[in-house]
Amino acid sequence: MPSLERDSNRIVIAGASSLLGAELRSLLEESRFAASELRLVDEVTAVGTLTEAGGEPAIIQPVEEGSFERAKFVFFTGSEEFSRVNSAAARATGARVIDLSGASVSEPGVVAWFPKLDWLLGREFAKDATNFAIPSAGATAAAGLALALGKSGLQKLSVTCFQPASEAGRAGIEELETQTGQLLSFQGVGQPVFDTQVAFNMLDRFGPASLRKLNAVRDRVRAETRVCIDAKISTPAIQVLHAPVFYGTAFSACAELGSGATVEKILQACRDAGFATTADGEAGPSNVNAAGEKAIQLAVPEPDPGSAETWWFWGAADNIRLPAANAVKLAEMIS
Repeated sequence: MPSLERDSNRIVIAGASSLLGAELRSLLEESRFAASELRLVDEVTAVGTLTEAGGEPAIIQPVEEGSFERAKFVFFTGSEEFSRVNSAAARATGARVIDLSGASVSEPGVVAWFPKLDWLLGREFAKDATNFAIPSAGATAAAGLALALGKSGLQKLSVTCFQPASEAGRAGIEELETQTGQLLSFQGVGQPVFDTQVAFNMLDRFGPASLRKLNAVRDRVRAETRVCIDAKISTPAIQVLHAPVFYGTAFSACAELGSGATVEKILQACRDAGFATTADGEAGPSNVNAAGEKAIQLAVPEPDPGSAETWWFWGAADNIRLPAANAVKLAEMIS
């Protein structure tokens, strides 16, 4: 039987040791949930980690029987496997489950959500739903762009996302940092996380011994995008590549649009879809200037000189803050 009490103010972050979990915790403490009781749980390898919640010391706990009891919200911010193992227990309590891990996006009854998605799809906000999925920054950009360009006669869209090392967590960041220093010192590079050189290197796959698989990331981004656009238009072609940067997802897109498309019409459609567009003369979007922003940054689109109906797009988003901020906004809307 669901144990949720109407006056419960408990929030569980499952996957609390991850970068996404830490960002989510910080944003929750700045939101209307600042007075909530935060419970931090994670996988066995992270249990016992000392952190803080609400300005007080907090220790990450293991998931046990009763970990999700009386929770108003349960956010999953860890690995997909961890989320799959524990999501049923969270749902059984009657809590509102918000998954940021990608584990549940294609499950029946799960509502994919990001700001403006309901408006773009022409659907009502699912305020009574109990299970939500927040897509990754790359999928949010691909789905939002596809739906926005649908108003300009979109025929075909291809999106390439450039993934930072932070998608592999703190271990990924540390390995990129270590490799950078080793290469600058003309030393051999250690590669326990990626099983290949990721510093100063663009890649379409990691080494065979790496537990991080770029093809699995592509599958996730494609699945999230497909669910978000809800068959309104054709699913974009999506590629995910490793970029030797610490934070921020950048993306390049190529679209074939109707003959009536203009820069002004495209920009307005993208602004309406929630993109923050840069003006001519301003610095273009990058993983650096997108840091800390809660919206996807988009440059002014450029027509291809060889084809009047082909347009190029460039953008960037904070791969950690964007989904975390979207999850908090969603929780505020359904609380």
